[in-house]
Amino acid sequence: MLNDSSYHIALATYLGAGFLAVLLLAWWLLRRWPGFPSLLFVLLGAALVLTPAYPGEGVTTLAPALIVAGFTIFTEGVESAEHAIRPLVAAGGAALVAALILRFTLFRRGRPAPDGEEG
Repeated sequence: MLNDSSYHIALATYLGAGFLAVLLLAWWLLRRWPGFPSLLFVLLGAALVLTPAYPGEGVTTLAPALIVAGFTIFTEGVESAEHAIRPLVAAGGAALVAALILRFTLFRRGRPAPDGEEG
């Protein structure tokens, strides 16, 4: 069983590895698909990897929601995994909204200037 300090070390290690995986995914995808599709996949990947959830009722520690949902679905069924699926859906929705906002603000394409005008 984890004590308080080893739990914090394990959580920091998991989060660091998750951020590194998201950065590598972003680097790999942005080289192949510039623009909105890669941004959307990176943000959805970050939402899936970095979203926490409580493993069960009465538990005060957090675990990765994707792992909790997977184990709970395979062992107890989908109804029992709703407590872990709900944060994943919310984080995925937030990632989609953030990607759309970034698409229409920072990553928008400029209109080409009409013929004869400089711009």
